[in-house]
Amino acid sequence: MRTISKSRNLCKTGLLLMLAPAFAGATQLQDLKLLAMDGQTQAEISLSEKSSYKVFTLSNPERLVLDLPATAASGNFKLPGANGVVSRVRTGQPAPGTLRVVFDLSQSVQTKSHVEGTGTNTRLVIELISPNAKPAQSIAANTNTTPIKPSESKVADIKAAMKDVLTLEPKIEAKPAVIETKEIEQAGVKVENKSSARFPATKTVQSVLGNSHRELIIAIDAGHGGKDPGATGPSGVKEKNVTLATARELARQINAEPGMKAFLVRDDDTFVVLQDRYMRARKAQADLFISIHADAALNGQANGSSVFVLSLKGASSQAARWLADKENAADLVGGVSLDAKDKNLAAVLLDLSQSATMRVSEDVADEVLGSLKDLGKAHKPNVEHANFVVLRSPDVPSMLIETGFITNPNEERKLSDPAHRERLASAVVTGIRGYFSEQAPPGTWFAAQQERNDENARGMQYVVSRGETLSQIATRHGVPMGTILLANNKRNDDVRVGERLIIPVVTAPK
Repeated sequence: MRTISKSRNLCKTGLLLMLAPAFAGATQLQDLKLLAMDGQTQAEISLSEKSSYKVFTLSNPERLVLDLPATAASGNFKLPGANGVVSRVRTGQPAPGTLRVVFDLSQSVQTKSHVEGTGTNTRLVIELISPNAKPAQSIAANTNTTPIKPSESKVADIKAAMKDVLTLEPKIEAKPAVIETKEIEQAGVKVENKSSARFPATKTVQSVLGNSHRELIIAIDAGHGGKDPGATGPSGVKEKNVTLATARELARQINAEPGMKAFLVRDDDTFVVLQDRYMRARKAQADLFISIHADAALNGQANGSSVFVLSLKGASSQAARWLADKENAADLVGGVSLDAKDKNLAAVLLDLSQSATMRVSEDVADEVLGSLKDLGKAHKPNVEHANFVVLRSPDVPSMLIETGFITNPNEERKLSDPAHRERLASAVVTGIRGYFSEQAPPGTWFAAQQERNDENARGMQYVVSRGETLSQIATRHGVPMGTILLANNKRNDDVRVGERLIIPVVTAPK
């Protein structure tokens, strides 16, 4: 796998950070969690202080919009993955200093919101209630009326588990536990307001938090199709048929990969206009767009694969079209609406989005070309640039792959061979996997793998609960207190509720 500079950022993450206002005194958006159960979804937004806010919904498609004046995302803020009725979360800046959070919804909802806590513990809670949602169950529901006398060891387990549930901070080493209300009360843990509790006895913390490890969506565009056959090989093989067969094989392999899901722009012999191809990928919320083609040349001996990304000339001309087109200007580019913006500001925002997109496109394409070189000769040694229409998406990293020269009899034969197409698709998948393993979008399966690898390297994270001391934590994990102090750069053993500690991995001597 090629080494990729950590300074390269994905376009969506990069745009979020670039748009964050840097004026003094701004409220910080510190965290955003999505919880879901029984047709109800809850968004919990952690803020550094109390702030005014505005919540409203939009239709066609269904969205919930949260505007936070004089607010900026903190440096370590990460967008959550899909959960409940929320299919995606994105951010924008509708006006200078105002942070906008957009929740894409799978259906219409009713909303309720309120603010909890004060100061640095301020939390904005938004309830998204589906029309067919069930009434909220209480923890006391379905509990056994027979008195239970839990053992001392189970009492300790219940207390530890309930601390996790009540703070919404599951410890990494803890296993999900099903807890009966009788056992909770006998363990000495008070459950406030049972009638409106949000965690039924049969629910676990993991099931409430949901799986935020979304799959990367890879849009695959089979070039040509329908009335457009593309190039034709010496023996009559049509490019449109080769590209469709290759795209289907690539989709099959991507769907077999953990953390990835394929979207075929066309899956039959139909004609799709060029602009519609990348627009379909945007509608599918693709993380990457790949257009599959077969090259052609007057020289029948020309051979090798090529990878193209959008040229700077094509990017600037397309940006001008987007800014001039009212329909495009009302669209969202990287989560930011260009509609009703000052012309110069809109140009800057679009440039930020497109620059980040092109940077990612180049990086992924470089990985893919490197993998294709392992399969066979490349036509050119480096990623090439061209003003192809299908590469003009402003916010979806895009590349076009020329899989070989169909006008070369030998390569025409290879492109018609299912075994060769399988090897070709495998090389492309290897390149995609190589990039996203190093530069994973937040909230994805790849990001979770990165975090897990980082935790394995440096130890695990532990969230301090009320009443705990550093000595107790060290004893529980079998790690010397001095080792924990050193790993966390702490000068003393003082800890506070909610503090995250790194618990180093201590290897037993052989």
